[in-house]
Amino acid sequence: MGKLAVYKYVATMFLVLQIVVSIFTFVGLFGGDVTPVGNTARALGVYILPILIVANFLLIFYWLIRRRWLLSLIPVFTIACCIPYIGTIYQFSLDDPQHNTQSGLKIASYNVAMFGRETSGFMAQDILAEMRRQKVDILCIQEYNEISGDKKNSDSYKEYFPYMQVGREDMVIYSRYPITANKTILFDETNNSAMWADIDVKGTEFRVFNIHLETTGINRTLRKAGKTMLQQHQELDKNRLLNAIYGNYMMGMMFRSGQAITIANEKRESDKPIILCGDFNDIPYSYVYNTVKGDMVDGFKECGAGWMYTYRSKNKPVRIDYIFHDQSIKGISYYKTELTYSDHFPVFMKIAL
Repeated sequence: MGKLAVYKYVATMFLVLQIVVSIFTFVGLFGGDVTPVGNTARALGVYILPILIVANFLLIFYWLIRRRWLLSLIPVFTIACCIPYIGTIYQFSLDDPQHNTQSGLKIASYNVAMFGRETSGFMAQDILAEMRRQKVDILCIQEYNEISGDKKNSDSYKEYFPYMQVGREDMVIYSRYPITANKTILFDETNNSAMWADIDVKGTEFRVFNIHLETTGINRTLRKAGKTMLQQHQELDKNRLLNAIYGNYMMGMMFRSGQAITIANEKRESDKPIILCGDFNDIPYSYVYNTVKGDMVDGFKECGAGWMYTYRSKNKPVRIDYIFHDQSIKGISYYKTELTYSDHFPVFMKIAL
């Protein structure tokens, strides 16, 4: 009787766990539909979706081992509902997008982190060489730095990219095709910004957006909190530190949500097909991702392959850099290359003309 009671107790606990995991998974799936302002807990659900999906897979194995076939359908159904989300970070394909030989217009987006602020100009030149190798036609750069030592990067870039448009000083669009119009979009209370340029490609004009949304700044918060405590001769207060990180992250989410709405409104003003590139500092399925994307196509979901992450960190391999396009445009290939000059990887997409 004792063993039977323990068995029933364990079975009940796993059933409760399954219900909780499934509920939180659905909260995460729809967390990006609401603004983080006033909906913090729901918005944060998106950020733990990978963990919840893994938990559902483990629970499938548990129910199968216990031969509880009907109960195993709960995590199966939950994971099935996550397929659209999974498609934003993984695409199964036997083709290698990077070696697609079909002709088209090649776009790249890269947060270059000020070219490491190095003075020789080597990084800037090697990145240019990579863009040549990839046969990039339009290059959107975030965290751009014009001066490397005593040289202007634009002087060397203009041989391959004869057209250039600067937004804010750290935002630039390089193009092999003429730029006919442009606009800089400034965000309130931040150094981040966005821009667009109308580019005439063989008689067809595209409006290319280059955006850089508010940074989360967790590392900066850690350094600042540690420095403050050191100056005040205080011991490390974990609760205080966690509150600082949480507050900083929430503030970043709210800033980005407002910036995303600004971009969405700017997109509506365009009478030209849009290609949108940039560093969102946010993950797929978040409110920022959904708001900026709108009814556009996520290039990776359309023609990418394998795992896609763009933030170059062993501990946080997440996708925060994107290329979207209007539904009237057809994508051919989408991929990243693992350049190590920044904390981001460059993202490439080829579209059909």
